[in-house]
Amino acid sequence: MDMKISNIRYLSKAAFIALLILLVGCSTVPVTGRKSLNILPDSELLSMSLQQYDDVLKKSKLSNDPAKVHMVKRVGERIASATEQFFKEKGMESEIRNYKWEFNLIEDDSVANAWCMPGGKVAVYTGILPITQNDTGLAVVMGHEISHAIAKHGNERMSQQLLAQLGAVGLSAALSSNPGATSDIFMAAYGLGANVGVLLPYSRVQESEADHIGLILMAKAGYDPREAVPFWKRMNEKGGSRPPEFLSTHPAPETRIKEIEAEIPEAMKYYKGK
Repeated sequence: MDMKISNIRYLSKAAFIALLILLVGCSTVPVTGRKSLNILPDSELLSMSLQQYDDVLKKSKLSNDPAKVHMVKRVGERIASATEQFFKEKGMESEIRNYKWEFNLIEDDSVANAWCMPGGKVAVYTGILPITQNDTGLAVVMGHEISHAIAKHGNERMSQQLLAQLGAVGLSAALSSNPGATSDIFMAAYGLGANVGVLLPYSRVQESEADHIGLILMAKAGYDPREAVPFWKRMNEKGGSRPPEFLSTHPAPETRIKEIEAEIPEAMKYYKGK
């Protein structure tokens, strides 16, 4: 009898937490309007972001090429400004109120990649610059990565991973009594998993959303969104039979290009330099 009562209490607690997650753990992705699961507090993610970003920079060699460094900061600041303006126009400025934008170029020609953490902490690797070729190509990349952050895709895949590993009750206990239990998953979710494990992949839905939102952000920043198509063609050609890490979880090249081409007319509405 006691065991039955215990099981009932456990199930009731699990059901309550699951309901709580459904009620308070969902957010709306900008532009697409998709509902996503975000059960980790933004404050916790921002705190981990600052810590991990600083750690990455300390362990990396930053580029000392003034022209390249200035280009990354110039393009990044324009995309960031467009992002803030976009959220203000949508009445969602509170979503990124605590963003403290930072843009750094890491010297590693073997890595064709870039990423953005919560809070606007962005890193670009020199290995992607030959593919971006210019400011506009770089705007495609940075718009895409910043879109992952503002759409809270990292929170979503961390939430899914934590639920899968810990379950509703275990998750509640982990978050309340041991916040550090999420640190390895955070590192994997935001592409810092080289020394921790396998990178948690974005889903194809998330990748497509980042493409879509990124086109709008780069257009608002004054970069021609039509240049996204030749960039992705160059990126795909660079990959050969084994795509760069930046493409590892993305939709098939033909599918991505068709989707981007279909979304360009919408992005062009935000572009003032036609």
